[in-house]
Amino acid sequence: MSVTIDLPGIGRHVMTEPELLPLSAAPSTSRVVHAAAHVVADPFGENAPGAPAAVDWDTTLAFRHHLWSLGLGVADAMDTAQRGMGLDWAATRELITRSGAEARAAGGRLACGVGTDQLAPGPSHSLDAIVAAYEEQLAVVEQAGAQPILMASRALAARARGADDYLHAYGRLIAQSTRPVILHWLGEMFDPALAGYWGSADLDTATSTVLTLVKEHADRIDGIKVSLLDAEREVDLRRALPAGVRLYTGDDFNYPTLIRGDDHGHSDALLGVFDPIAPVAAAALSALDRGDLGRYDALFAPTLPLARHLFAAPTYHYKTGVVFLAWLAGHQDHFTMVGGAHSGRSLPHLVELFRLADAAGILPSPELAADRMRRLLAVAAPTG
Repeated sequence: MSVTIDLPGIGRHVMTEPELLPLSAAPSTSRVVHAAAHVVADPFGENAPGAPAAVDWDTTLAFRHHLWSLGLGVADAMDTAQRGMGLDWAATRELITRSGAEARAAGGRLACGVGTDQLAPGPSHSLDAIVAAYEEQLAVVEQAGAQPILMASRALAARARGADDYLHAYGRLIAQSTRPVILHWLGEMFDPALAGYWGSADLDTATSTVLTLVKEHADRIDGIKVSLLDAEREVDLRRALPAGVRLYTGDDFNYPTLIRGDDHGHSDALLGVFDPIAPVAAAALSALDRGDLGRYDALFAPTLPLARHLFAAPTYHYKTGVVFLAWLAGHQDHFTMVGGAHSGRSLPHLVELFRLADAAGILPSPELAADRMRRLLAVAAPTG
């Protein structure tokens, strides 16, 4: 019997029966792939804006095992985990340590964000203090056994006076890492505090600085994650990188074509959208490994409208949708976030997200998803 639900502004909606996908724990053989994972809040913790994060560690780590069980790598302690939007450094340090232990036990790929978010906001920090903050976090990530991702830093964006400051700071960090790092270019649509990163608001100039850094340290850089939502610019940068340096797409609008690639190469992946669409992404990558491009395209096509709505402006609130979808899919039993971030999207946005998630086939139990959506609507939009 079909599951139906009345959705405000849409009317009677008949739920899709999701396709049973053949899944494997084997990682992709043709691409290196990380899903940036969210954290699960303790629903009985304070978790108000500005309060220290209270995390449900068991459920948070269980979700990472879910990703590893699909053959996906995990990118942890990234912006999807609410770095800078509710997850403070104390909780981040514990997340990295715990995820590292779980990755070793599971044999899963793990990369973790190295940033400077233990510093107070503002431009008052010296370059040495910013590098020292990075170094503190780098030590935690390396001790956890994870690959370092040198995250874009709000403190560095506020302090740097030009490209040379970025080249100096990153050069010092890359030289200290015991394994090749992943660089991280996060556009201002994801974090307005990162406007003008790499020393210029002009993206051509910024790209030139990035390439200078990468070419100088190519043997110590695994790749660069680019989240600019600009497929053409990503392809141009990908083609300009030295041999052996990967371009990890962070483009949640255009990932199927960028990962698929062209005659000149392809992007690997480090994506927040792979958190909610993980089973479909794993199946699509398996098809790509087999050379079945038709199946690859068919699996990813219905996820694109979902992704573009999920990451719609203001893009930095996409984490709200990620956690909402995890709740609908049964990965957690509540829709609460650290920092009170569950209020980041409107009810109409969430209703459309529900519809698109159903169309994309990412809700494993239509009955559970519909029941949870009804309960949300009964509280947020009662009819009488």
